[in-house]
Amino acid sequence: MAKSREEEVVAWFDQYHQTIFKFIVLIVKDYFQAEDLTQETFVKAYQYYPSFKRNASPKTWLFSIAHNVTVDYLRKSKPIRLFREVFSSSKKDPEMLPEEILEVKESSRELYDVLNKMKESHRKVLVLRKIKGFSIVETAQILNWSESKVKATTFRAMGVLEKELKKEDFYHEQTRKKHL
Repeated sequence: MAKSREEEVVAWFDQYHQTIFKFIVLIVKDYFQAEDLTQETFVKAYQYYPSFKRNASPKTWLFSIAHNVTVDYLRKSKPIRLFREVFSSSKKDPEMLPEEILEVKESSRELYDVLNKMKESHRKVLVLRKIKGFSIVETAQILNWSESKVKATTFRAMGVLEKELKKEDFYHEQTRKKHL
């Protein structure tokens, strides 16, 4: 028996709300606003459920809605920027030593700090492609870009990311040496 619209959207919410929330918070950098936008994403998914043609996965369709909701929000306002703690906790591997866990957390924090400084198009494509693991085709669908734009933007964004991480590493090395 087929699921009703409500049952399917509720199932999607259970399955994808955390990952969509994390995507949105990386863009708007405001925890509470990201919660609201995540909720709005699923409300719109419920409203527009009949238009879902199933030529993309539900996850891709939901991320596309989340992207549009977020872009609309950013166009309407300049949000207050708050974000870091949501992503600073990494999943603990029971085999990892406390020092290793701390190192992973520190690396994650540095990565998100650098992402935070990048221009929005670079940040979006890196989050979708490299953090969320979407394919080029799925990312193009979500952002409503061509596949070639996704490829080119990813390439440029990776270059910027690498350059910024090298600068950050140099900065942290210099700071550590001063404190030793």
